[in-house]
Amino acid sequence: MKLPFADKRLGAIGSKLENGTRLSKEDGLLLFETQDLTGVGMLADTVRRRRHNDTAYYVYNQHLNYTNICKNRCRFCAYAVDREDNGAYTWSMDEVEQRLRSRIDEPVNELHIVGGLNPALDFDYFIQLLKTVKRVRPTASIKAFTCVEIDYLSGLSGLSVEETIGALKDAGLDMMPGGGAEVMSDRVRNELFPKKIDSKRWLTIMEAVHNSGLTSNATMLYGHMETLEERVDHLLKLRELQDRTHGFSAYIPLAFHSANTKLPHLPATTAMDDLKNIAVARLLLDNFDHIKAYWVMIGEKLAQVALSYGADDLDGTIIEERITHTAGATSAKGLTRKQMERMIRSSGFVPVERDSFYRPVSPGQEVS
Repeated sequence: MKLPFADKRLGAIGSKLENGTRLSKEDGLLLFETQDLTGVGMLADTVRRRRHNDTAYYVYNQHLNYTNICKNRCRFCAYAVDREDNGAYTWSMDEVEQRLRSRIDEPVNELHIVGGLNPALDFDYFIQLLKTVKRVRPTASIKAFTCVEIDYLSGLSGLSVEETIGALKDAGLDMMPGGGAEVMSDRVRNELFPKKIDSKRWLTIMEAVHNSGLTSNATMLYGHMETLEERVDHLLKLRELQDRTHGFSAYIPLAFHSANTKLPHLPATTAMDDLKNIAVARLLLDNFDHIKAYWVMIGEKLAQVALSYGADDLDGTIIEERITHTAGATSAKGLTRKQMERMIRSSGFVPVERDSFYRPVSPGQEVS
């Protein structure tokens, strides 16, 4: 790609992309280290437009965070509490149904369900949770549980990981989000989330998820204590698994928010870093179809810019998001379809409302 790079080293990466040559770890480090954000963005935008032209996706979704009680208590988490703490909660099935029915007239296509590892809940709670959601919202896809939760549920049920996934599928699970790995580094895990499964276990469980026929997303939490090399290694491990399973639907870089965590001294991520994480992902993850700009974490305005830095998806309406806002996010707690489409159109792209599997939603519904 013959583009006017301020950092001339990007020319070699452009040539690799032009020739269809897979980028290396060294290329990934260069992309993170360079100050030529515009050059990295131009490369990512070129790759993004080859795949998706001027289309930008979003989904009409609702979040259900069924409990904030969690035994892991990761240092970076502002959401988790102990059972005896003020504000601790666990929803009953009646409460879950009430929250779903409160928005039953809205065209929700996806339910995003994650929560803490609450020792008071047995395996049947999760089966009933899925069945309740599917009964109330039979046409919406259920995207639920991280690999951390799957590992935990396998222990609760006494079933193998494969059998646990099968039982959840039978109860209504349609796909999985991509959280839980955070950054695939033993060093970071030991410091920030030692009670969580390690990266090898996360990858093993995710491979089993994909082999069961379920698709998932993948994420990385950045902006805390990880190094640039650890970021690149994380992306390459995802790319390697995708080569084997082809089960990842989208990748979402997640900007760390430190308020109300055990790391309040850490500054917020910068716009440069947020955009670079999206652009580098688009360039390194050549076998991922979609890169999301998660507006909840980086804000609506920067998410618009990210559509020109490699992202092709703004996630969704995200009704009732709790986890990131507990950590100090200042973005809206949900957007309307009209707001989502305005964000996309004003960025110069064409909005396409999708379902969980990137199938366009049938036209004819009035924009609200």
